[in-house]
Amino acid sequence: MNIIAFRDQLFAEGKKLGFTDLELYYEKQTGFGCQIFKGEIDDYVSATTLGLSVRGLYDGKMGYSYTEKIDKDSINFLLENLKDNAMLIEDDPEELFSGNANYEELDFYSPTLAEVSIADKISFLKEVEKRIYEYDPRVTQTNYAAIQDQLVEKALYNNKGLSLEDRNNFLYVAFSVVVQENDEIKADMYFKLTKDLGSLDPSEIAKEAVEKSLRHLNGKSYPNKTYPIILQGYAAANLLATFSPSFSAKSVQDNQSRLKGKLDSIIASEAVTLIDNPFLENGIRSGTFDSEGVPTKKLTVVEKGKLTSYFHNLKTAKKDGVNSTGHGNKSAYKDSIGVSPSNFYVVPSEESFEELTSTLDEGIIITSLSGLHSGANQISGDFSLAANGLYVKDGNIVGPTNQMTIAGNFYELLLDIEKVGNDLTFSPMDYYGYIGSPSLKIKGLAVTVD
Repeated sequence: MNIIAFRDQLFAEGKKLGFTDLELYYEKQTGFGCQIFKGEIDDYVSATTLGLSVRGLYDGKMGYSYTEKIDKDSINFLLENLKDNAMLIEDDPEELFSGNANYEELDFYSPTLAEVSIADKISFLKEVEKRIYEYDPRVTQTNYAAIQDQLVEKALYNNKGLSLEDRNNFLYVAFSVVVQENDEIKADMYFKLTKDLGSLDPSEIAKEAVEKSLRHLNGKSYPNKTYPIILQGYAAANLLATFSPSFSAKSVQDNQSRLKGKLDSIIASEAVTLIDNPFLENGIRSGTFDSEGVPTKKLTVVEKGKLTSYFHNLKTAKKDGVNSTGHGNKSAYKDSIGVSPSNFYVVPSEESFEELTSTLDEGIIITSLSGLHSGANQISGDFSLAANGLYVKDGNIVGPTNQMTIAGNFYELLLDIEKVGNDLTFSPMDYYGYIGSPSLKIKGLAVTVD
């Protein structure tokens, strides 16, 4: 049974049963993933998952239900579940979006990427790994060598006339390269997202992946003190990702954000502008509507340090007496509506990473962070995190540090950002993938070198 026939029958049967509002949300994900180790396939996954959820207003109350089966029997199952759930839910009913709005006519689907065969993807992965081993004799192995692609198709319909469809596909490669010199062993992670596999050069990827690991060899300890810091792109993106829920209106309304009451206030330095861009060409969450059917739009959240907006869905917007910003989000088709950004990032400047580094008389470049889930308090903003980095003297990189611990507060850090680089980088998929930042020069953070 196709989704359109299913929708029409669901709405017709729902009307007979007394449902006044009905919404159908459909999602299909198709993905391929492969890992290799020394030229041999270590893991392989090719899968398609699909499902749908239904919201319905019955006797003035909203019910919810979902299924993975798109057939006639599921229609009765869904509607009966909706009725039962509606009677149990005591919250104020959510409103369905009428769809009386203008939507951008954009397609984030890449036919070029879709045409790449699985054999070609595996061949590309093996070629990169081969060149990683050839690049430097200190490479001992790849802890992780993977390629993953995903196609996400979404549709949203309701009996108010809303009818929306969207799709997005992307691919990423990731490598963790292990290098050894004498008894010292180091590793770092390389991550690249694209919609065009042909645009990636295996030699360039191998070079960058290996160099990222080599730069950590021969680390030294330096005095424990507060240093000027450059948070390199990945590290800055991952830190922003950890604290991004603070910008959600739901967190604010639930007293789970220090940004409550801060609208139109300065929360960051003038160097910082944060935007959410649902139309980003390579964004993994790019789309023309959110999970409630509200049109998406480019949103400036922080402009030159001033907090100008929270992220809103329909429910949080109604509570605050404003319009939804198009950030109603389902993490999966069976989940309830939450609040989440699309592609959220610090707007880059024109200043290169090298130019940022040259401004440090003495300081530390933080190349990566770990312990973000356990070492950061999303509400207070306090963090104490393990970090890898490089020591800088007189504007020049001297060499790597031993593993460090950096401590500070996210909200104070925002105010202490002196410069923003031009090297916009998005967080690896293991964190969020849709949150990014260029390198950031910070006035100072407490650093303890192990």
